[in-house]
Amino acid sequence: MPTSKRRYAAYDELVVSKEHTTPPFVSIGIIAWNEEKGIGAMLESVFQQTLFAELARRGRHCEILCVTNGCTDCTPEVVAEIFARKSREHPEAANFSCRVVNVSQRGKINSWNRFVHSFSARDAKYLFLMDADILIHPSETLWNMVNTLEKDREASISVDVPRKDISFKLHKTFWERMSLGASEMTGSASAQLCGQLYCIRAEVARNIYLPKDLCACDDGFIKALVCTDFLMHQVRPWRIVAAPDAAHTFEAYISPSAILKNQKRQMIGQTIVHVLVDNYLKKLPVVQRMKLADALSEKEQSDPDWLKRLIGEHLRHVRFWWRLYPGLLSHRFKRLTHLSPVKRITCLPAALAGFFVALISSFMAYTSLKKGATDYWPRAERGQLKEFGLERAVSDA
Repeated sequence: MPTSKRRYAAYDELVVSKEHTTPPFVSIGIIAWNEEKGIGAMLESVFQQTLFAELARRGRHCEILCVTNGCTDCTPEVVAEIFARKSREHPEAANFSCRVVNVSQRGKINSWNRFVHSFSARDAKYLFLMDADILIHPSETLWNMVNTLEKDREASISVDVPRKDISFKLHKTFWERMSLGASEMTGSASAQLCGQLYCIRAEVARNIYLPKDLCACDDGFIKALVCTDFLMHQVRPWRIVAAPDAAHTFEAYISPSAILKNQKRQMIGQTIVHVLVDNYLKKLPVVQRMKLADALSEKEQSDPDWLKRLIGEHLRHVRFWWRLYPGLLSHRFKRLTHLSPVKRITCLPAALAGFFVALISSFMAYTSLKKGATDYWPRAERGQLKEFGLERAVSDA
């Protein structure tokens, strides 16, 4: 494996399997930042998917792009080697193409925009967006997500079930039980969109542009646009549907420090989503909302600090950190009402713990936003996703 990363500075993309004359039906975008230690297992779970055989059976193919962004490790080299090997050895190698696309600027937002608007095949019908630190299981997950959109013409996005790695543990700690309880409350709400993995109709995705100062909660922003047909209607939760027999595993935040840092980032992101959707986009003329990606891109090019000014105005208006966005402290208790009486009791401690975490993290978020800081990307304090028998769970699922 090449050890030098300097050679990637001269390349925008590296093609490691042949291109096809017919356009891809599906374009898979994997966004990676410094994932050289774990991305091998993740890519293995992708190449184990039945999607490739199902597409080949129908005379279609797909492309797989790994968008590495601002990496300071050997992630691009690791991915390129795996892509090259799979392009030689995979039984359906004739029906997919692989590319490593290296972006110098760090950040998921920029990588998302470039994959959707520049890198992915223009004729692709469906786009997958996925993080590089997950494992996908069962093997039918990706195909079921595509097939769900094929069958449901009113849906714009298909999702799977996100599962925390700690759910596989037989003996769970107190904090792990709290974490799983919080996930159960979140899952009780309708039209849930997890940004770690989803499939979206290409024409819908390409009318979305993520502002550069949206540091987190890009999935919440996308959900708000998709479920309202770009703010043309009231919320239509059926625009996001869950595919059957589809799931992925991710590594949960467990330590108090990691939880607070992640929640601070989420609070910043949700505040920005609120400012964008409720205070700005809803006031745009219909003609601009119909071509929202162009409108936001042009706005950002002509006035790079426009969103930071909106955030500053919002902070002056709300004045207190617990009012950063509606429902900041109450939404966990509202979600309890969607659960059965027994589940309400078991999840109540998680709701109470979440309440106090929200108080602290919202103050941290408020302080950062007051300073004009929106680019908050703490490195996850986590181990490897191979723990707790997850690799066996992937193969057994």
